[in-house]
Amino acid sequence: MPLKNYIRDIQGFPKEGILFKDITPLLINPEARNKCLKILVSALKDKKIDKVIGVESRGFFFGMLIAQELNVGFIPVRKPNKLPYETISATYDLEYGTDTLGIHVDAIQKGDRILIHDDVLATGGTAKAVCELVERLGGEIVQCNFLMELAFLNGRAKIKGNDIFAVITY
Repeated sequence: MPLKNYIRDIQGFPKEGILFKDITPLLINPEARNKCLKILVSALKDKKIDKVIGVESRGFFFGMLIAQELNVGFIPVRKPNKLPYETISATYDLEYGTDTLGIHVDAIQKGDRILIHDDVLATGGTAKAVCELVERLGGEIVQCNFLMELAFLNGRAKIKGNDIFAVITY
């Protein structure tokens, strides 16, 4: 069961010139979803994790499942005005514009060992912003993991120095 078979390409979304990788077929299929989760968790063997960050919004799906599997806390990193408590934020470049992400100021304690999870590593802007938030709060990044990596966009370069894992590479 190649997991790439459960990723659907959508041309021109969210804007013309973008080839969007839709994970909905993967989420719908329990066997594929479970296989993907097992691969993500197996990449963490022998790593101590205190909390898992899931990046809005598609990083929430597997981020929460990974946190549940590891029996650790889950931290949502969200777009502006989505978190109810005091936050810090970081602005970053996307393949098709800019955006901002925030995290609650009390989500990470100094020395917490953090797994950052998102659906895709593309240009690396989102991942870099989340890494900056973790570091500003005193957390230690154990791994950045992703369902997919678009290697041709060289996003790894923006988060070099971190352990990086992707289930699927394009």
